[in-house]
Amino acid sequence: MDIELEDGYVALADERRRLAVEGGTLGELLAAAAQAAPRLGRRIFTVFGALAPEIEVRVNEVDARLLGGLKAVLRQDDRVVLGPYSLGPLTPRQAERYARQMILGEIGAAGQARLAAARVAVIGAGGLGAPAAIYLAAAGVGHLVIIDGDRVERSNLQRQPVHRDEDVGCPKAESAARTLKALNPDIEVTAVTRFLDAGNALELLGGCDVIVNGSDNFPTRYLVSDAAVLLGRPLVDASILRFEGRLAVYLPRQGCYRCLFPEPPPPGSVPGCAEAGVIGALGGQMGSMQALEAIKLITGAGEGLGGRMLVSDALTGEQRRFALARDPHCAVCGDHPSQTALIDYEAFCGVGAPQETRDGIGISVPEALALRADPDVQWLDVRPAGALDRPTIPGALRLPLEDIGGGEALDASRPVVVFCEIGRRSQLAAERLSRNGIAARSLEGGIVAWTAAGLDLTS
Repeated sequence: MDIELEDGYVALADERRRLAVEGGTLGELLAAAAQAAPRLGRRIFTVFGALAPEIEVRVNEVDARLLGGLKAVLRQDDRVVLGPYSLGPLTPRQAERYARQMILGEIGAAGQARLAAARVAVIGAGGLGAPAAIYLAAAGVGHLVIIDGDRVERSNLQRQPVHRDEDVGCPKAESAARTLKALNPDIEVTAVTRFLDAGNALELLGGCDVIVNGSDNFPTRYLVSDAAVLLGRPLVDASILRFEGRLAVYLPRQGCYRCLFPEPPPPGSVPGCAEAGVIGALGGQMGSMQALEAIKLITGAGEGLGGRMLVSDALTGEQRRFALARDPHCAVCGDHPSQTALIDYEAFCGVGAPQETRDGIGISVPEALALRADPDVQWLDVRPAGALDRPTIPGALRLPLEDIGGGEALDASRPVVVFCEIGRRSQLAAERLSRNGIAARSLEGGIVAWTAAGLDLTS
């Protein structure tokens, strides 16, 4: 394998424009180059053995820092080019704005220039994406692409500080863009007011250097991971639920989300934040850490979380780290991938059932209330096991969705009204019971809609 040298570095290698060296990672390759050309080697590395901030290394025209820096995995046919990094000028206002982080030797003027030139996609302007976007904007990332097809709800404001009360009802991406531009008018923000899907993902993410995923559903999580692999982009992924947060960084050629979770969980088996709850400050913590990992990728500062997962317990303050190994048999990033294009991720995750299976399943709160006087109707609470101590509709049987089989705990000859917190798990349960011959209806809006109508619950 050859390292190509640009003008300015040729003289440091005894006028050689190419160095024939070998290495499975960028660190090994550059170490071999430093041995072959000692004067060049003193420019490549800092005294601490890190990649010097004033040099630029490109692998197939991609900044090697975005591939994991010295840990980047190389192949024999890769084109590696080494040269000086060209700093863009900072205005006096920018120099003042970023003074505190430019003092850091790991960032400096070169790192700030890299941030200004970077384009980062933030998927979801919610509990994770909101704090991540705020700190990326504040750090001076030159172009943020905020992708979210949802609208601001008042219940979002507890954990999504990029939105304000007056933004309720507005598209989240546009609300976030206004806040970010007000925070830092020197950056560019693109608001994409539609959801990411298999038809637009490669186009929307293709021009971005780093992908930050703050989505809260499995179809999007698998979609984003697969798109990152196909595009060769680093993915900073996180999730939060109740008091637990998870953060992982997937680097190109070094594994993906599917290596860890080849198959999605059964639909409804993992409750969402609307059902299980979440503490807003945990979203702030994990979203800020996502921003930090993205900044480290862009600037090459320190040692990133690439190839590892961090699990944070907000109740105890404990954090654990796990190594993430690439699966050579992975369907997307393995040695012989069987999937080389994006797919239907709702079908892959078993959600989005055909419309015919949903017809007649839903029942409104007024319709359900009319059935309260009918002693023949069974009421079934399918919220998670952790919600068994919460108030419920009087007379309801409690049975978590994951424990429902063919309806063995119910009288198959009597109709059932199934409910949960907001109506998602109950719809899955009603469909499952209907397939087993039980007349089941799902309460639309769940407990939230029931209490909003002024109806009582019982402990």
